Formats: sequence, structure tokens, C-alpha cells
Amino acid sequence: MLRHRDSSPSLASRRDLLKQVAGAGVIAALGPLAGCANLSTEKRQLIQRENAKTGTTDWLLTNTRVDPNTKYRCPWIEGYCSRNSVRPGESIDFMVSTNPPSSFAIDLYRLGYYGGKGGRHVAKLGPFDGKAQTDPPIGPERVRECLWEPAVKFTIPSNWLSGVYLGKLTEEKEKLQSYVIFIVRDDRTCDFLFQCSDTTWAAYNRWPDYFSLYDDGTPPHNWFVGPGVRAGWDRPYGKYRQIFDAPLSQGSGEFLLWEFPLACWMEKEGYDVSYISNVDTHADRVGLLRARSFLSVGHDEYWSLNMFNNVKAAVEAGVNAAFLSGNSCDGLVHFYANRAGTPNRSISRLGKFGPFEDELKRFGNRWRRHGPNPATLMGARSTSPYNGTADWTCAKEDHWLFEGTGMKNGDSIKGLVGWEHHGLPADIPGLEVLARGPVFSRGKPQNVEYTATIYPGQKGNWVFNAATIWWSDGLSEPPGYLRPSAHGGTPPGPDPRVRRITQNLFQRFLASGRDPHQVIRRTSQ
Repeated sequence: MLRHRDSSPSLASRRDLLKQVAGAGVIAALGPLAGCANLSTEKRQLIQRENAKTGTTDWLLTNTRVDPNTKYRCPWIEGYCSRNSVRPGESIDFMVSTNPPSSFAIDLYRLGYYGGKGGRHVAKLGPFDGKAQTDPPIGPERVRECLWEPAVKFTIPSNWLSGVYLGKLTEEKEKLQSYVIFIVRDDRTCDFLFQCSDTTWAAYNRWPDYFSLYDDGTPPHNWFVGPGVRAGWDRPYGKYRQIFDAPLSQGSGEFLLWEFPLACWMEKEGYDVSYISNVDTHADRVGLLRARSFLSVGHDEYWSLNMFNNVKAAVEAGVNAAFLSGNSCDGLVHFYANRAGTPNRSISRLGKFGPFEDELKRFGNRWRRHGPNPATLMGARSTSPYNGTADWTCAKEDHWLFEGTGMKNGDSIKGLVGWEHHGLPADIPGLEVLARGPVFSRGKPQNVEYTATIYPGQKGNWVFNAATIWWSDGLSEPPGYLRPSAHGGTPPGPDPRVRRITQNLFQRFLASGRDPHQVIRRTSQ
């Protein structure tokens, strides 16, 4: 077993920031700090320089297998990480099981654009002597926590850039493969903070068979929706359970399926982007202020009350926000420590944000609590029924968002809305509905309308809601991405209008709101 000394030089600057806001009230802490220093051009070029490095498609799985008895796991080689996100200088454990026992290696890749290859090889670990690790007992609320022995403790090099990293596990006997996934985060100021939707990845993970947030142990293992069930990260990600069969994403959660097209496109375009986990949004309120703009991406369903309050406070402080997502901020969850005492390692559904009257009748006696209406943050929220598809139809042709697209009122981007969406716009001063239309499921009307919205914040910032999980599909189709088809609809793939709308939005974000690149230091009193 390799072990590296755990040192965290990047934490010093973070401690300074925390000291600056210590003792201040919530609003004061989230306001602009005093004394300033401009972000260097060098920092703004981090993403461009990183993606100029040699890429490879070797990160893609080419030989994987799903156990037919469990339907979700790959017991021949599978693993998980001790942390959702980790800073350079900190260490992360990779837990791996091989059954039957086999030596194995771990190849680490950073995902991005890299000339269209989608990834760059950054390290090779091993070979290691593998063994079959024990399946965990069923814990409180049916949680499965493996607490396996680590194969290796790895210290993140100080020069690794924030990003989403895959570890490709390859066992020696049959060369079978699967992934582990983790986020390298930092504390630098940035233009865009890309939040990965890993609470939702965990919620839908059925590993080892029927232990997702939607399984209560009652056959026929359909779609339980209620409290009293936990799902966590101390276990491998099994094969994705929704929409389509995607074994080649085994172990990567949902990142490759809903979020990677946006990340790949942003890195191709050279946007200054840093990456975080949902857990970071939950636990690191101050950290959101280092960004000019916050991005919710893809299928971002499960939020804690902390997450909601932290993002809302950031918006109130002048941070822009874009919900390039659907079904977001819908399920209200609580975070739990694992058996070893490590915080924020599992979640349990407490209830719903902004409950609907019909759901109160169906599930009201189940929920432990309800959250606030998420439309007050996002501009629009999940509707009931949730599922369906639609064309994304322009409703405000003279808005700056549509500049250069050629779109007029009534013009549509076919199939861009799905498979879950947002509607029911909030009564927020200045809110505008940019696109709207009826939702269908297999040709049948769902009697709900999606609404894409935008509204101005209080500090010259903006909050945009694309109202669809499939927004990223209109931007790029990188290696490893599989186009979905659901409820009779299929997203259109890259579309110049989606790209131009996103460029218009990001350009406005870069000129608006709170500028984190001017760091203001409070003088001690």
C-alpha cells in the first residue's frame, strides 16, 4: 500500500478568508470583502493551458461486465473513493475489491476537452494485490457502507487543476474495468463554479442490487418515494438505473451522462471554471463567494436546506446563478456521517421543496418536513407530473439572451426539454419567461407547462433557469456520452442556437454581479 503525507498548503488562504468573515453576521459575511487585488491573466488562462496538453481516449472503458444476478454491480473489479472532493495537497483513499482476487492497476484521468479526446492521463498507480472485500451489512435506514480497506492513499499533486477525475480500474486476470470518480477542488477565485450533482448520483445508485433512495426493501423494487431510506458514497457506483442501459459508465455516477457535455464545451471555449461537489455546496457556504457565477448542471434533484440557503445567500450577495438543469432542488435531504464518523457520507430523503397540493394528499403523512419553494431561488421549479419532453420554444425574441440566434417567438429547438423540467414561475420582480410550452409523454399531453426564466438579482447579477435536464446535450457530444431517449423524446444534440444562448448568458454573467477577482480584505478592528 502506498501512503503519501497529507499536507494542505491551499488551506492557509482559506483559513485567512474564514478569519476575515468570522464573527460577522450572515449578510455581512457574504458581502464584498475590503482591500483589493486583481486576478492575474495567468490564472484566467489555467483552463486554456490545461486543455492544450495531450489528450487521450484511453480513459474510456472498453471491457466491463455487469453481474446478471444483481443487475447493477461489477464484482470482478469495483471501487469507491473516501471523499467526494479533495484539494491539491490533501489525500484521498481508493477502496477496491476484486472477486475473484486479482492484481489490478488504477489509471487516473482528468476530464475536459483536450482536442476532442475528452481526457488526459495524469497518473498510474499500482499494480496492487487485489482481494474480494466484504459486502457491508444493512445499516440504519437500509444504508450500505462498505468501509473497505484502502488499496492506496494518494496525495493530490499541488499542480493538479480543479476538475472531475476518473480512476480507471483494470484487473489483471480478464482485463475487466470499471471507474471510480472524484472531484479535485480548489479555493481560487473563478468566473464559474461548476457544481457536480453527486447527491443525485448517490440517490439513484442501486449497488449492490436494490439499495437506492428509491428502494425500501419491498418487492417489486419499483419506485418508492418516501423517507426512511439512506443512500451514500461508501460504496461503488453501480450501473446507471434510469432512461437507458449504460454499462460503459460503470462506477462514474451520472457525470458522463448529463454533465460532461457542458464541462467539455466550457473547457473547449476556455471559460475560467472550477469544480465542486454538492457536498461542498452543503458544507462550504463561504466557498461559493469565490465565484462570479454558480452552475447547477443536469439532473440536480437532491438538495439539503443548507444547500438551498447557501446558494440563495450567494445570489443575494451578487453571485450569478444558472440552473442548466431539471428537477433541481426538488428532494429535501439530510446528510449523515458514516460508521467511522466521517461527516457527509450519506443522505436520507426528509421531504420535498415547495410541495404540490396533490403530493401532499399522496405523501403528506410520510414527509418529515417540507422545504421552501425552490422557485424563489431558481425562478421556476419542478412540476407534477415530473416526466415528459417538449420543444424549447422562444417566448421573448427581443431579449438579449436570443441575440445572434435568429430565433423569433414560436421558433423551437426540437426535443431540448426532458426528461424532467421546471415550470410554475415565481412572482419575482423583473422575472421574464424566455421559453415555454406544453410537455408531452409519448405523445400524450401531461397538462403541465415548462418555463425557462431569468430574473435580475439585487446586486446587478442574474439568475437563469433553462428548465431541462438536457440543456448540456445541445452544447457538445464528447467521447463517453450517450444520447438519451425518454418519454417519446430525444434531445437534438449540439445546436448552434443552444451554444449561442449559453455564450450570451455567460458573457452577461462575466460583466455582471459580484467580481470575486477583486479580493477585498477587511482591516482588523
